[in-house]
Amino acid sequence: MPILDLQLIGPLPDEVRRDLAQRIADAAGRVFASRPQGTWVTLHFIPAECYSENEGGPPAGARPVIVRVLQAEPPRGDALAQEVGHLTEAVARACARPVESVHIIYEPPAGGRIAFGGRLRM
Repeated sequence: MPILDLQLIGPLPDEVRRDLAQRIADAAGRVFASRPQGTWVTLHFIPAECYSENEGGPPAGARPVIVRVLQAEPPRGDALAQEVGHLTEAVARACARPVESVHIIYEPPAGGRIAFGGRLRM
């Protein structure tokens, strides 16, 4: 069960924001080949003034999307690189932002350390 947690920095037009979590969940579900209700997405909207980069950044107009991905066992090697490419494109398209603004962080494997409804998943 992939879980995605996204932080979207800066303004987002209402028409893009509308149903965004569902559009990302559906697109990510296709990337991960998940069963229905098998990919979870949470969104956090961060005002531009609450984001910065060291030494005077970010560049003017920067609106990054930071995606954290939690999976029982993430793919490796070429399979991971392929998944990253598809997921980056899907998130960028849904958020109406360039792929260069989407940054994906894969969490350590979740197998054996996450409990859903009180049941530890191995």
